[in-house]
Amino acid sequence: MTKRRHRLCGPSRGFTLVEAIVVIVVTGILASAVAVFLRAPVQAYLDVARRAELTDIADTALRRISRDLRLALPNSIRVTAGDTAIEFIPVKSAGRYRADGPGNLLDFSSGADTSFDVIGPGVDIQTGDFVVIYNLGIAEADAYPGLNRRAVPPASTGSGLSAVTFTSTGLPFPFASPARRFQVVGTPVSYICAGGVLTRYWNYNFGTTPPAGSSGVLASNVSSCRFSYQAGVTAQNALLTLELGITKDNETVKLIQQVHVSNVS
Repeated sequence: MTKRRHRLCGPSRGFTLVEAIVVIVVTGILASAVAVFLRAPVQAYLDVARRAELTDIADTALRRISRDLRLALPNSIRVTAGDTAIEFIPVKSAGRYRADGPGNLLDFSSGADTSFDVIGPGVDIQTGDFVVIYNLGIAEADAYPGLNRRAVPPASTGSGLSAVTFTSTGLPFPFASPARRFQVVGTPVSYICAGGVLTRYWNYNFGTTPPAGSSGVLASNVSSCRFSYQAGVTAQNALLTLELGITKDNETVKLIQQVHVSNVS
């Protein structure tokens, strides 16, 4: 009687190998079932995150281009390379020149004139800047070849200048601005799509083309890129359409943005 009671009150019996295998199999089946139900939500989350990343890349690039183009010299935007490149001349400062009355007038009849007074607030001019007057984007008044563009000597640069001095080319400015406006510009800027990359180029001289100058990658994994420029009926405004597609991991996001450009010189 004592021995039997001892056996009944002894330590509990452990799992057998068969029971352990059954538990492992059942757990695996349950885990597989749970994974099937979780796969779709997890994949959806990854897809949304990837689309958000691609959208952010494309949106940031288009916003940067749009911001730059709003500072473009009137009639300086031009689309090249099969609509995959755009170039413009950035305006850094602007003002009105003196055309009559007392003071230093801008003479449009002589190529010997090299300065004029600024009407109103002074302008800022840095080394390497140019003065442009009445850019029409036509052969007689196009800032790219320089018929209406003049370099500013380094000694004549500064902030809040009340007079502008420029280097003579021996020829007068082709046309006077009806509003007596002038613009201070830098060297051209280009955005070029090539080899799946959208690159910004700057600091290259007039008459040269990228990849000269400085450059910076704006977006990679570019699968489609197109720039379209349409001048308005009055030629005083234009509409620029920017299209950019980004592809990654078989996912493509394409954004289209339009920029209204003022061409009033």
